[in-house]
Amino acid sequence: MATLIRSKLSNKLSNAATTVSNKSQAKVSGMFARMGFQAATNEEALGFVACDDLDYDHRQGMQMDILATDEMGGEGSGEGGGLDGDSHYQRDGTGPPRSASKDGGPEDELSEARPKITAWEAGWNVTNAIQGMFVLGLPYAILHGGYLGLFLIIFAAVVCCYTGKILIACLYEEDEDGQLVRVRDSYVDIANACCAPRFPSLGGHIVNVAQIIELVMTCILYVVVSGNLMYNSFPTMPISQKSWAVIATAALLPCAFLKNLKSVSKFSLLCTMAHFVINVLVIAYCLSRARDWAWDKVKFYIDVKKFPISIGIIVFSYTSQIFLPSLEGNMQKPSEFHCMMNWTHIAACILKGLFALVAYLTWADATKEVITDNLPSTIRAVVNLFLVAKALLSYPLPFFAAVEVLEKSFFQDGGRASFPDCYGGDGRIKSWGLGLRCILVVFTLLMAIFVPHFALLMGLTGSLTGAGLCFLLPSLFHLRLLWRKLLWHQVFFDVAIFVIGGICSISGFIHSMEGLIEAFRYNIQE
Repeated sequence: MATLIRSKLSNKLSNAATTVSNKSQAKVSGMFARMGFQAATNEEALGFVACDDLDYDHRQGMQMDILATDEMGGEGSGEGGGLDGDSHYQRDGTGPPRSASKDGGPEDELSEARPKITAWEAGWNVTNAIQGMFVLGLPYAILHGGYLGLFLIIFAAVVCCYTGKILIACLYEEDEDGQLVRVRDSYVDIANACCAPRFPSLGGHIVNVAQIIELVMTCILYVVVSGNLMYNSFPTMPISQKSWAVIATAALLPCAFLKNLKSVSKFSLLCTMAHFVINVLVIAYCLSRARDWAWDKVKFYIDVKKFPISIGIIVFSYTSQIFLPSLEGNMQKPSEFHCMMNWTHIAACILKGLFALVAYLTWADATKEVITDNLPSTIRAVVNLFLVAKALLSYPLPFFAAVEVLEKSFFQDGGRASFPDCYGGDGRIKSWGLGLRCILVVFTLLMAIFVPHFALLMGLTGSLTGAGLCFLLPSLFHLRLLWRKLLWHQVFFDVAIFVIGGICSISGFIHSMEGLIEAFRYNIQE
């Protein structure tokens, strides 16, 4: 009897210790999930914050399932069985069997609390990423590319749709039963898996650097476009474009004090709808002048010096790959991801092509870098003021994302951090950390002052990071991780995309840099 009692006590103590250990692991994992940031890129990233919050909530939901399983499973959860749900997330939206709940209460509440989005909601996020205000630079790309520019708008849509799909394919591997299992969560995870085992973190560093460059360049573009629009809206006022950029940056300084984006993200839908109305107004004005369209100006020739910049502009307008893994992981039916990518990119291709062509036909050789500057003065000021408001309200999104990536990489990376933590024990940011944020805001201003050219900066960003994140890396990762399972035509497509993307990236980068250096020298001399 004593032996039996001792055995039961020992089993209970062992199970209790295991439960406490699993809970601790879940809490620690949840803490790191809170610290982990899936930065998304560009403005366009009105979906930045939404996707990252979904990704965080999704991981937290997984950890809550672990806690619930441990509490309900009792002795049966000894060998970490509750951890299966964290990695075995199936492509069709199904996972391992969940623990049955007697009253259905806690389990149902957890299921409802875990955010899952439909294919339409996911498509809305992707549309926000590829149908933003940088579409205003596409008519300028047609100016230097003619019909070839229109072809590139279609070609970029097809390639970006394809690379988005193969990037998601890299998140999955087959298990022993031949079922696809989600084993990775982000772009960084894919990059690290490709560089393992020799350089297990090199790929993640490369992706993070590309993210930071694209996010900061996006912030610079917002300042440039704000100064440009205000200057052209009120040309009679004795205020230069640089001075307008300074005024815009002064309004953006409070971004350095942001703790989260809840207050800012409320304006995202409003900004998107306002931009949609502006696009409709521009197209309506162009259609009203359809009799004067200059069809003879659209030719098959290209401007060799400026067309590579146009390639970067077009590619930059389609960048969304960086947050697709997070988005797909939070869909109710991940099997609908491919269909969602198809209709979003088809719609984007049609709308961008029509907008660029109609606007160019209206103003032909007089087409400016930002197409709204071509509008009559009677309506230009109103339209541009809306665009400036949208730019200023959108600036905090990529700025906060860049700050998060920088802080996590250099200040909050545990023992591997290069610098001390910029947050105190009470969670408040230290004064020198706040100073670094202000320096980042001022840096975007300085770049906007010395290189106030919207098309050049957009082309450089698209050629450098846009082509890398949308063309080069997805095709390279796909070949590296899944080359044994690929058919010959898939290998051909991946290699062709890598080569074409590399050529476009190098040529666009070289010509953009030449233009930026000339512009920088000119502004220094002034």
